Amino acid sequence: MRLILGTGRTRRRRLTGLALAVAFQESPDMYILGINAYHGNASAAILHDGQLVAAAEEERFNRVKYAAGFPAQAIRYCLAATGIGIDAVDHIAIPRNPWARLGRKLLCAVRLPRFAWERAKVMVQFAEIGEELARVLGVDPHRIRARYHRIEHHLAHLASAFFVSPFDQAAVLSADGLGDFASTRWGRGEGNNLEVLGSIAFPHSLGTYYTALTQHLGFWKFGDEHKVMGLAAYGKPAYLDEFRRILGAGDGLSFQLGLDYFQHHREGAEMSWRESDRTPEPGRLSSPFLEKRLGKVRASTEPLE
Repeated sequence: MRLILGTGRTRRRRLTGLALAVAFQESPDMYILGINAYHGNASAAILHDGQLVAAAEEERFNRVKYAAGFPAQAIRYCLAATGIGIDAVDHIAIPRNPWARLGRKLLCAVRLPRFAWERAKVMVQFAEIGEELARVLGVDPHRIRARYHRIEHHLAHLASAFFVSPFDQAAVLSADGLGDFASTRWGRGEGNNLEVLGSIAFPHSLGTYYTALTQHLGFWKFGDEHKVMGLAAYGKPAYLDEFRRILGAGDGLSFQLGLDYFQHHREGAEMSWRESDRTPEPGRLSSPFLEKRLGKVRASTEPLE
């Protein structure tokens, strides 16, 4: 769940360094709607004067695990639970910023045109999110008076962790597959400030690492990693040396993938986030070299050994 531009308890907070960050005004009735769309765990949340008052994932309504697409039912629920209409919302925050790491995105477009085209189609959907919101709510787009904020993916993650926590000071970490061409970001939250201290960019990614190994073991759907975590208690570290080559420490606080074991940096990572009626299933992330080193990929129908 991404609770974008959230605040803690009763004190108002802001995101330092964001030119378009929401400036909490003196109005005691400010509403912020956060929308996570076109990604796994599509969801919505509403904050009222800095307090979380409603949040839900789309899967709770359509019964599709890790549902992607546009969270229409989650948004309707949050508005109803809060007792407001969309015309009462002051700000709408979305965890994607098309301008973040623009240089890397353009370089990827040159090197991986098919992958870049798929990402571009998702960005177009984000650009039209206002029209889609009006359509699913059955209202005139002009009724939506809220100001839109497009927040860098991992900054949204960091904000959702710190600004709704009980802490006045904390280290914060965000690590996933890929968002705005970064996989990991960390920083420090203190009082009203969230300071980013470092990040790790594509193609090095802990999310890619564990998804590729999850696929190798025969679990292909988005979110299947928890099954492998459960099975891990029954295993022994027979491949420890190999895993240290697959994932190793980089300079300072960073890490790096042994890219020979992967193919996402050469062919792109296939994923469709547009459909809400089925669990997302990523394309294969590992290379033939990983299969050569760890053995044949297990088919999902084969018994576990």
